[in-house]
Amino acid sequence: MSEDAVHRSRLVEWDDPVAGARQGATMAGIDYLGALARGEISAPPMAKLMGMTLTEVSEGRAVFRCTPDESHYNTIGTVHGGLVCTLLDSAVGCAVQTTLAAGLGYTSIELKVSYLRPLHRHSGEIVCVGTVVKPGRRVAFAEGVVTDASGAVIATASSSLLVFPVEA
Repeated sequence: MSEDAVHRSRLVEWDDPVAGARQGATMAGIDYLGALARGEISAPPMAKLMGMTLTEVSEGRAVFRCTPDESHYNTIGTVHGGLVCTLLDSAVGCAVQTTLAAGLGYTSIELKVSYLRPLHRHSGEIVCVGTVVKPGRRVAFAEGVVTDASGAVIATASSSLLVFPVEA
């Protein structure tokens, strides 16, 4: 390590994800996600790991926020596209979840992401909005958009999601 090197670290802590998932299976999707956004239910470990927060929920819409830092960097010195993809996958999935009754879950079938510009730690807070295009009993469709602190569009996505029963 050079003399110029600075020690960097990040501690990630989370609560039992199974407890939250079980609780969610007993609630309508919009109610469960509302409780998550209000902090009444612990965020899942992936959200803690990536530093993303569900901040807004309404019927057919979910908003996540995240402030990228060096821990999100890839080998070329920019924020890894996986962070953006994870935000998009989460936002479109949660948007669909807002339309689901208790006892129903979802999983991504397909996610197409278009990256439009790079992100850096100085890009500021990014906002990811997922919106349902067409809800469905078996397959739902949603879109997502990520913008940086200046409002510039960073990436967009379209997704299809499988809807299925879950056990409480």
